[in-house]
Amino acid sequence: MNGRFLHNEAVSPAVLIKRSLIVVHRWLGVTLCLMFLIWFPSGIGMMYWSYPTVTVRDRLERAPAIDPSSVKVSPEDAFKALGIDDPPSQIRLNTFDGRPVYRFGGRGFQQIVYADTGEEQLEVPMAMVHRAASSWTRQPIATATMEELTGPDQWTLQGRFTDLAPLYKFSWPNGEQVYVSANTGEVEQYTTRGSRWGAYVSAIPHWLYFTPLRKNGPEWSRLVIWSSGIGTGAAILGIVIGVWMYSPSKRYRNAGTPTAIPYRGQKRLHTVFGLVFGLGAATWAFSGMLSMDPFPRRTNRPVGGGEQIGRFSPSAPRAVQAALRGRVNLDAFVRKHPKDALAQLGGVSIKELEITSVAGAPAYLATLESGETRIVPLDGQPMTGLTPERISEIVTRAAGPTGLAEVRTINQYDLYYLDRNRERPLPVVLVRLTDEESTRYYIDPKTARVVGSYSSRNWMSRWAYHGLHSLDFPWLYNYRPLWDIVVITFMVGGTALCLTSLILAWRVLGRKLRALTPSRAPRDIFSEDLVTS
Repeated sequence: MNGRFLHNEAVSPAVLIKRSLIVVHRWLGVTLCLMFLIWFPSGIGMMYWSYPTVTVRDRLERAPAIDPSSVKVSPEDAFKALGIDDPPSQIRLNTFDGRPVYRFGGRGFQQIVYADTGEEQLEVPMAMVHRAASSWTRQPIATATMEELTGPDQWTLQGRFTDLAPLYKFSWPNGEQVYVSANTGEVEQYTTRGSRWGAYVSAIPHWLYFTPLRKNGPEWSRLVIWSSGIGTGAAILGIVIGVWMYSPSKRYRNAGTPTAIPYRGQKRLHTVFGLVFGLGAATWAFSGMLSMDPFPRRTNRPVGGGEQIGRFSPSAPRAVQAALRGRVNLDAFVRKHPKDALAQLGGVSIKELEITSVAGAPAYLATLESGETRIVPLDGQPMTGLTPERISEIVTRAAGPTGLAEVRTINQYDLYYLDRNRERPLPVVLVRLTDEESTRYYIDPKTARVVGSYSSRNWMSRWAYHGLHSLDFPWLYNYRPLWDIVVITFMVGGTALCLTSLILAWRVLGRKLRALTPSRAPRDIFSEDLVTS
């Protein structure tokens, strides 16, 4: 099949369709090849680095241990100092600016009361901001340069800037950068020279986290959704064309040699890479689009007999969670003051003491300097955790005789509870319910916390996003570096596919530019690189 023969059979409907598909695929490739070329190599970077952020673990590691002798105010009296009636969802005792404090509420909104004086923390003077930054890096504040941010920069794009402002950035000569909010007095972001370089080869290009674009959230979201959606369509078109043009009988001829692919040069390479890696590229682009939640969610408004769309039956799941970690009754903690609970732990360094309820009984949950935890009941001695048998007894009683499908201890990650870095706790107790959503919980017996959960309504997120995009399957994760080899092979193949696409796009644009020159006649874009048949 040469160019002239192809031109003569243009009357065939099949040929017209084929040529139309090629044109659409070609121009979609011209438009998106550079973006795909950014996504694939940065996907390799995402395997080992990500966007810098301050985690709960980071805060605990840098926080000083609680001094039991300085805790003079009870949690009940501290809560009364706030003058509010609604019980807090979370109460923790740790440190702030070197002093013990009670924190009522979570990271989204919390109120702080000093545990040594009972005063509420309201103002954040500049000296406190300086101390927070210096304490985090353990470097003198005099050696740092300070800058007040008037808007988000590259490393504060994920934060609630308006809630944190004014935000001060401190930079040290060794590359450490600390962002402290004068609104909260907390370190809200921390980067090093290494973490910034890691982000530049991973999260920033992969998520299109370029500051001018990402600052405009809706525009950034639309760009990612539409580009990944159109990219999915372009990849699918390429697969259709490649399969259509492929000849198992090798009816084409390239320099007299039979061949199954009707192209030579870059088009041949592009076709080969597309047939091998095209399906993966299509599913990867589509799953990336799903990460942006592009489709309207089911509403949760009441319908019918009081049921709610998109929610499971509230009976068993809520009962199980409440039985494990219920609401806090502050009145009960008058029986054991926090400093007494700290003293019971034998003088070890405690970074945080959570005032909570474990297995239906009020208790303290202590986090040690090593990261380990201890449960301190109001009546009795500290313990390392609940036994799996005790967890099973609690959830069986809470779920009812017909609400429980399975309870067992697992010592290895499974399909719905897994961690590439193996940081999530093991062993855990798996609880599977009989509700319509097939809800399952993974419970850490050391803390009685639900550390993982899954229900059938999360199928799209689990398999269509995480499964296709991250290839997070236990049979790969549990045998690293098998997962690394598989994913890197796919990323390299996708990069090769994008490189050939970029070369072909450059040639297409070059032809179009040359065609604008009167002395040059346009060339047949369908005959170039075709072999005979």
